[in-house]
Amino acid sequence: MPPVRSQIQPGVTVDIVQKQDQPTGRLTRGVVAALLTRSPSHPHGIKVRLTSGEVGRVQAVISVQPSI
Repeated sequence: MPPVRSQIQPGVTVDIVQKQDQPTGRLTRGVVAALLTRSPSHPHGIKVRLTSGEVGRVQAVISVQPSI
């Protein structure tokens, strides 16, 4: 089960799966810039935009402390 929205905030390091990587499950690590999903949870993961501009669904939270 992917993390819920309350566990994710801007500045947190996460692993996401991008749309084009869903068939392979390839993960991309980055820092959350913005949360794009408004609901508290989603079966495929909360959609976020990373500081690098990549968009995907969070599969795992790596660091709970926001990196500044």
